[in-house]
Amino acid sequence: MSNLFPTYNKKTINFQNGKGTYLYDAENKKYLDFLSGIAVCNLGHCHPKIVDALQKQVESIWHVSNLFTIHKQEELADLLVKSFNDGLVFFCNSGTEANEAAIKLARKHSGKFHFISFKQSFHGRTFGSMAATGQSKIHEGYGEMLSGFTYVPYNDLNALMDEINENTGAIILEVIQGEGGVIVGNNDFFEGIQALCKKHELLLIVDEVQTGVGRTGTMFAYEQTPLNPDIITLAKGLGNGFPVGAMIGKKKFATTFSTGAHGSTFGGNYLAMSAAFETINMINDLTFLESVKEKGEYLFNKLNEMKIEFPQITEIRGKGLMVGIELNNPVEKLVELLLDNGLIVGTAGANVLRLLPPLNLSYKEIDEAISIIKKAFSFYFLDSKVH
Repeated sequence: MSNLFPTYNKKTINFQNGKGTYLYDAENKKYLDFLSGIAVCNLGHCHPKIVDALQKQVESIWHVSNLFTIHKQEELADLLVKSFNDGLVFFCNSGTEANEAAIKLARKHSGKFHFISFKQSFHGRTFGSMAATGQSKIHEGYGEMLSGFTYVPYNDLNALMDEINENTGAIILEVIQGEGGVIVGNNDFFEGIQALCKKHELLLIVDEVQTGVGRTGTMFAYEQTPLNPDIITLAKGLGNGFPVGAMIGKKKFATTFSTGAHGSTFGGNYLAMSAAFETINMINDLTFLESVKEKGEYLFNKLNEMKIEFPQITEIRGKGLMVGIELNNPVEKLVELLLDNGLIVGTAGANVLRLLPPLNLSYKEIDEAISIIKKAFSFYFLDSKVH
């Protein structure tokens, strides 16, 4: 009997080692990891540069608190604001914390407490970020949510316009709704949002927790859109597996988040900064990011070829190496079948397989994944006569 709360439906596999795009269980069975800890290990498992940086840091100093200067915070912040001009950074430990900070900052700065979010969005599981999440299943059983949030259909500009009033202070969105089904926002929608923010003096928060750190082929996904956010949030891939989050806001917010306005005991500690600095230093490179786009295109092409053989695939969507495969029936058993065949994938709703491989994977590894997917689909849809 486990002494853990049963908050996760855990598989019995116990991974012992990881290297690059592969994981190895207690029986030394090899798995191709196309989930990356849910978009976390963007440079694969145990990247030597990150391992080296952490080993050196462990032997020197771990924690002193944010009452003292930590130079690595300054160095990492300098790297991050290269892709977010005119920015200031607050470091925390997770995406939920980053979104909580963003909500607090936007409320305090605007003095308004009505925010607009989107149906099927996901922003976290603490009360502020949970209230920002447009999924009733996340809210169920917890009583009254933090007030002030309205949810409108994604990619529906008219619905959004109808909800703006004199008390509206901000809009929060994901460029691609990850947990909601890998739903990609269209640029007409984003152009409209940007125009509305300007017209009504609304703050724009872009949640880049899953889409950021190179996942879509640019450092931040919003860079491929007409959006000009006031605040963005990061986590997941930021530390390549080491817990770290960040909120980046424009310098105009400096007087809003002044001394004592917000804090984090562990945020920005030496170990997290060492892991994140090495990660960002490698990913925030034009050649590397271009390779993510090229590999993403290769993967999309391979998957789209499969649609001819498997009409059960209704849509392939996403961007870069964030991919959703929507099927016309539930995917839970397919996930298990793929796992049995040595491929780890995720889901995004009942009918969507989600692929989030490391960004530095090889074309050979993409081909290997496609081969496993074809084999599993053939058995599931053809041999077993599932329709």
